[in-house]
Amino acid sequence: MNSRTLLKSSLVILCTLFAGTYEAQASEPSDLAYIKAGSLLDVASGKVQKNVVITVEEGKIKAVSQSTKIPAGANVIDLSNQFVLPGLMDMHTHLMGPLANDFFAGYFQSPHRAVIGGVVNAKKTLMAGFTVVRDVGASDFQDVALRNAINAGEVPGPHMAVSGPALGITGGHCDNNSLNHAFEERSDGVADGPWAVRAQVRKNVKYGVDVIKFCATGGVFSKGTKVGQTQYTLEEMQNIVDEAHTHGRRVAAHAHGTEGILRAIKAGVDSVEHVSFLDKAGIKLAKKKGTYLSLDIYNTEYTLTEGAKNGVPEENINKERIVGTRQRESFSNAAKAGLKLVFSTDAGVYPHGDNGKQFSRMVKFGMTEIQAIQAATVNSAGLLGWDDRMGQVKEGYLADIIAVGGNPLEDISELEDVDFVMKGGKVYKQK
Repeated sequence: MNSRTLLKSSLVILCTLFAGTYEAQASEPSDLAYIKAGSLLDVASGKVQKNVVITVEEGKIKAVSQSTKIPAGANVIDLSNQFVLPGLMDMHTHLMGPLANDFFAGYFQSPHRAVIGGVVNAKKTLMAGFTVVRDVGASDFQDVALRNAINAGEVPGPHMAVSGPALGITGGHCDNNSLNHAFEERSDGVADGPWAVRAQVRKNVKYGVDVIKFCATGGVFSKGTKVGQTQYTLEEMQNIVDEAHTHGRRVAAHAHGTEGILRAIKAGVDSVEHVSFLDKAGIKLAKKKGTYLSLDIYNTEYTLTEGAKNGVPEENINKERIVGTRQRESFSNAAKAGLKLVFSTDAGVYPHGDNGKQFSRMVKFGMTEIQAIQAATVNSAGLLGWDDRMGQVKEGYLADIIAVGGNPLEDISELEDVDFVMKGGKVYKQK
């Protein structure tokens, strides 16, 4: 039995084991339910409505009204003392991976542990109020398997848009470079040259990805790459984007360095990830092209305080020291310029379930509270192309709804501790 067959078999067993737990903790969507919301945030306008009834039927929002009469004996969810808003979205996560904190755990544990880690992390993320994630980079299409298991109702987790193996140059950030040449180490998505990158995009599409991700520059957590150094030529990037868009897939480009950011935007990517060394030319071009920017400005703190204890090499910690402050400056400049920013944390660098901690940093470095919430709802839904059905508490949209104890427009840290989570009409958490 080969490794792929083993992976498939272990996932089937895993889904079976988790099925009973999943059914016990999540209520099935009823024919009709009424949510009494004491305060409801309209994320599009920023306005708050009081004493609203949200009618949920077959997983969708049927009505949102202050005048709804709830019939006797109806299924009522009482959130009249809470603040209600749509489920949150994180556009840069890595759910798959070993559960150990050791930076090199993946070298010493079976890759099947990464799938188990993905199941555990998906549940943590959902319980933190994130009902949608974009997962950008997983080997062997493990993220596709997890997404499918969640969609089939076999394990709990957020809606997922997944990329499968990220494309990268030989020896670049999306390759594996830690071992010497005798091991012939190579990541799944490595492809060099215009036709090779097209072939890899086609392969990823063949095996069910929702989005294409590639590495346009070096990165923090790879060995031997400089974060600002450009990887892939403009021609290669254009071929990636053209092939992906031909197949109806959006494109995310990992890019820290200034030239890599510009090159990716010129190539027509839908989003640029990290965006650490953004300059005035990048801001101008992103605004002209309508490119979404996806900056992770919380995880620096975790890496600098906990990285060494988790076995992160000094080379990588030093790169984070260089990138962190500059990336936050780029975030402030992008927010001031009114660029299209989405909520993006790089979950997996820090412990899963702590996604909400980034909100306070977004406010600290230039956003208003409503702008930060919009980044995690309507903006992220727009990036995915799901804004016709997700990202708002609105008639006809999926019933992805969360609630917190206080008003996040007054204290954004409320979103770090979510009291209530509904996804697709199912209640997963209610304190």
